[in-house]
Amino acid sequence: MTAPTVRPVAGHIGADIDGLDLSRPLSAEAVETVRQALHRHKVVFFRGQTLDHAAQIAFARQFGELTYAHPHDDAPPADHPEIFTVDPRRFEERYGKGFQEEYRKRQYSYVDGWHTDVTAAVNPPAGSILRAETVPDVGGDTQWTNLVAAYEGLSAPVRAFVDTLRAEHRYGGSRPVDGDSEYARRINDNLLVAVHPVVRVHPETGERALFVNPVFTSRIVDVTAVESRRILDLLYAEITRPEYTVRLRWEAGHVAFWDNRATAHLAPRDLEHLDVERRLHRVTLIGEVPVGPDGKESELLAGRPFTADHRVAVSS
Repeated sequence: MTAPTVRPVAGHIGADIDGLDLSRPLSAEAVETVRQALHRHKVVFFRGQTLDHAAQIAFARQFGELTYAHPHDDAPPADHPEIFTVDPRRFEERYGKGFQEEYRKRQYSYVDGWHTDVTAAVNPPAGSILRAETVPDVGGDTQWTNLVAAYEGLSAPVRAFVDTLRAEHRYGGSRPVDGDSEYARRINDNLLVAVHPVVRVHPETGERALFVNPVFTSRIVDVTAVESRRILDLLYAEITRPEYTVRLRWEAGHVAFWDNRATAHLAPRDLEHLDVERRLHRVTLIGEVPVGPDGKESELLAGRPFTADHRVAVSS
């Protein structure tokens, strides 16, 4: 293989890395190139790869240990408990046709859908690696945003203010998941709730990043409900500014690797009316407990850290 090349694809975030075959073990130099590109560009793309579950897991392990598939997934592929399959048909089969409509009713605002993976855990994943198996000819793009750039885009007085804040992150978001549906039981029997700093200090680069997102952040703590909503609206508008984002047009074999400590991402919202198939597979790197500018760590309120032995229990 030739030496890998790193080519930025957007002004604030994203780079293509060429010259690597991810199905083979990487040299120490190549691993370091990928790691440094990830720190610099927050999400990196590898195009036209040929990976199966085992090869994807082996590639990811060169960057750290892996979590279980997902806090609420009890059916990862056989012999590959690290794999979380992203396929809307799986959710319909499990929760019924009305699941998507119920999810839409729970939306916080126009920015709903933007999220950083599993921030309801006290140790959210350090990174995620997603590969495309089957994608539609039209639509289905994924977007990422740079949370460091979003923090730096705030004025100095606002940065100083949000440096002092902490927020609750809850699986299910700002509204409790009520009822006796399988989805409600799955959430409530496996509660994940943590309080994180609103500004997270990256453990490797030292950069400060906004660390809130509409899917998991339920409230700012120690302020009124109205104040919480206003603060979150301000921050959500900032993290979703178009200039901080990059968009990937998926093709089968494409792989995206993002730093979950410094990005949020948006799954496609343009396919619900189309009869198309879209199947991707994700693995996630076990993360550390976030630390704020004041040196204070996140606090676990419910559940347990998200690690390789995470398993799902659902009452009948």
